[in-house]
Amino acid sequence: MKNLVLLGGGYGNMRVLLRLLPNQLPEDVTITLVDKFPYHSLKTEYYALAAGTISDQEVRVSFPEHSRLNLLFGEVTSVDLENKQVFIKDKEPLAYDDLVIGLGCEDTYHNVPGAAEYTHSIQSIDKSRKTYQTLSNMPAGSKVGIVGAGLSGIELASELRESRPDLEIILFDRGHRILKDFPERLSKYIHKWFVDHGVEVVNNANITKVEPHTIYNHDEAYPMNAVVWTAGIQPNHVVREMPVEKDRSGRVKLSQYHNLPNDEHVYVVGDCASLPHAPSAQLAEEQAEQIVQVLLKRWKGEPLPEELPEIKLKGILGSLGKKQGFGFVADRAITGRVARFLKSGVLWMYRYHNG
Repeated sequence: MKNLVLLGGGYGNMRVLLRLLPNQLPEDVTITLVDKFPYHSLKTEYYALAAGTISDQEVRVSFPEHSRLNLLFGEVTSVDLENKQVFIKDKEPLAYDDLVIGLGCEDTYHNVPGAAEYTHSIQSIDKSRKTYQTLSNMPAGSKVGIVGAGLSGIELASELRESRPDLEIILFDRGHRILKDFPERLSKYIHKWFVDHGVEVVNNANITKVEPHTIYNHDEAYPMNAVVWTAGIQPNHVVREMPVEKDRSGRVKLSQYHNLPNDEHVYVVGDCASLPHAPSAQLAEEQAEQIVQVLLKRWKGEPLPEELPEIKLKGILGSLGKKQGFGFVADRAITGRVARFLKSGVLWMYRYHNG
């Protein structure tokens, strides 16, 4: 029997499972999924978990069940590409025939002193829980700084405003306007929402240092009761330590078939893969679709296509609390209740197909 090992139960490897199970998996192949937790987590909703507007249970989805799917729970510490083994904390080495690495990402702090030590995170479910504990237990009138006005920072700031209207929230944005790479209409809509709801936006920010209860923007001190960091990501440390070629962001360079250029049995999916798009759940799922096609052909001994179709993303959707939202879909900017309804619909469909 061949053993397909999936490292990480994120969006990419969940799509691999969805496409192979129950009927597409060849009879001579088993799957072993390795993850720290006994469930898949909806990372796109961590902002709401941290803000306290949804429960922990609402961001968890059970892994599928199948007679040839083995679930192994533990922390991956390293990958031995030469001997085709995965090392897991406090467990025996795990051998693989084919490997899909989808270990996700971690915060990157851009060498800002004190950022790693004195800020909170929403990059993992356990860190989001800790952030929730901090934010929910703060006294009325406390100051919260959110560093980074990308999708995560925007959604966290708006959700926290609805959850804790008593807090003073400051959003630090490095750009001259929010979502500067998208139409100005979206930027103005989001900025107005923040103004109308009492969230201060600091544009052209440059965080130079973080201390306990103080953040420095261009060396100007801002007293804070808590700071949440949403200003960039990097691949999981296991991937960063692998002896393979990477791009400037530390993501693994791949062949057109999503495997290592010199190893057709090792694939990388999601945040750890060097692709011509910004990392996202949508991108991980689309990449996983192609990885499954490649795996099935290789298992059957069939020739691969000369090239795979270009991955095309449908756009972005974001929320501004529970009633308003924004998006850029099919080259069109959308705002208001329609955008929020669409995002809720996408989430419902995901849970329906994966739950």
